[in-house]
Amino acid sequence: MELEKWIEKGFDLIIDFGPKLIAAILIWVIGSWIIGIILKGVRKAMDLRDYDLSLKKFLLNLLSWMMKIALIIVVLGTLGIETTSFAAILAAAGLAVGLALQGSLSNFAGGVLIMIFKPIKIGDLIQAQGELGVVKDIEIFTTKLTTPDNKLVIIPNGALSNGNITNYSAEGKLRVDLTIGVSYNSDIKKTKEILMNVLTSNPQVLQDPAPTVNVKELADSSVNFAVRPWSTTADYWDVHFGTIEACKIALDEAGIEIPFPHVQVIKN
Repeated sequence: MELEKWIEKGFDLIIDFGPKLIAAILIWVIGSWIIGIILKGVRKAMDLRDYDLSLKKFLLNLLSWMMKIALIIVVLGTLGIETTSFAAILAAAGLAVGLALQGSLSNFAGGVLIMIFKPIKIGDLIQAQGELGVVKDIEIFTTKLTTPDNKLVIIPNGALSNGNITNYSAEGKLRVDLTIGVSYNSDIKKTKEILMNVLTSNPQVLQDPAPTVNVKELADSSVNFAVRPWSTTADYWDVHFGTIEACKIALDEAGIEIPFPHVQVIKN
């Protein structure tokens, strides 16, 4: 008699719970298949837009977990399990983690923006947050720069993405701004020809845009010339220092004086 009761209860359980279980399994299988299609589409879209590899993996994993959690909640609801409290717990936990990691989340968001919109890339010479250097690495939370004196600077991505960034490498060309002063006794036309010859004879100086030499100002003790050669980003410092040296040598050879302060001592 007891056995018949247990069998009857078993059949009732199967009849009541069986359709829910089958529906839950179907939802899980179909949902997993849809998640796979969505992730595949997102991955292709990221490949087409050339997303950073580390960002692509992180976003795909994050999206995958979010969709799987949503699918689990739907499956549990299909089985008749109350999911309201479960969702509330997840929301509270997410809020607590968000408050605890507020600074880190800001840096993460900044890293995502940098990797998506790409205002900078590895190898660029930039100035940001008061630092000048070449971008060595762009990570999820920080960006690393190597300064001209070979120091490593680590900048939080939150501050970097919200601040001003000067990218000297973005256009591929840089203008070198120099000021060369000569005495008032010097011939202006001859001086301009000599300085221009220095620029045009340097193979590292670009001819497009063309270099320029112009009178900048009539200073207290010198006529100052604005010497403006253009170079590639890689040749910038070579052109900068090389032009100064070459201008001094050329002016000396032409007998054109570069004025300098004099001190006169008068003895009583």
